[in-house]
Amino acid sequence: MPEIPDLNIFCTNLAKKLIGQTLDSIQILVPRRIKQPEQEFKAALEGHALVKIERIGKQLYFTFQNGHVLGLHLMLYGSMHWFEGENENKFTIATLHFANGTGLAITDWQKSVMLHLDPEIVQVPDALALPEGYLETALTKANKPIKTVLTEGKVVQGIGNAYVDEILYAAKLSPFSISSKIPEQKIKLLIKAIPQVLKEAEAHIRKHFPDTITEKERDFLKVHLPKHKVNPQGESILVAEIAKRKTYYTQAQELFE
Repeated sequence: MPEIPDLNIFCTNLAKKLIGQTLDSIQILVPRRIKQPEQEFKAALEGHALVKIERIGKQLYFTFQNGHVLGLHLMLYGSMHWFEGENENKFTIATLHFANGTGLAITDWQKSVMLHLDPEIVQVPDALALPEGYLETALTKANKPIKTVLTEGKVVQGIGNAYVDEILYAAKLSPFSISSKIPEQKIKLLIKAIPQVLKEAEAHIRKHFPDTITEKERDFLKVHLPKHKVNPQGESILVAEIAKRKTYYTQAQELFE
C-alpha cells in the first residue's frame, strides 16, 4: 500500500504533467468501490482544468478549477500509469484523459481502489503534522497495541503497515505494547521517529525513482522485510500478526503491557 513517502512523490510527479491541464474525459470501468455514478464524475470534472494535487492522509486529492475534487485511495494494490492514445494497462479501474494528450490509468487487480467525488476531509492529524502534545494525550486513552493505534487511521493519518513497523523499530518499541502503558520518555522517542523514518524513506525513493507514480521496492527498509530473516543490522526479524496485519519486529524492541 502506498504510504506518505510514496504519495508525496506521486503528488510531485503528477503535478509536473497535469497541473493546468484540462480534463477531457474520465471513464470508470470498474465501479465496484465507487459510490457515485460515473455520470456525476463526468458532469463535475470534464472540461475543467486541474489546479492542485495534494495528499490527505493516504489519499490523493485532485482539485479542479471549478472547485470540485476527485479523491483517490489506492488501497493495497492500486497503481497509476501514464499512457498516450489507447490505454493498454491491465486491471484498469478508471482512466483520465487530458487535453494535452496525457492519459492516466488507475489499476488494481484486486478491484479495491476507491474514487470519491468531493470527499469529506477526515479531521485526524497527519503523521507529519502532529500538534504538540497530541500523541501523548491520545495514547493515554488507547488500550490497544501501538501497532493497531498507529495504523487504523483514527489517531494518526497517512501511515500503514510497513512504515509503522519501521517507526516502531526506530523507536525500539514493541508493536505489541499497549498504548496507554508506554512511558512518556518512550513516546517522545516515538514522536521523533515518525518524521525521521518517513522523510528518510521519501528521500531514498526520490533519489532512486525520481519520476515514479507507482510504488517501488522497499528493500531499503530496516525491519519490514518479508523476504528476509535477518535485517541489515544482523538482527533476527520476528513475524507476527496484529489485528490481521503481518508485523515485522525484533527482540530488541521494548514491550510495555
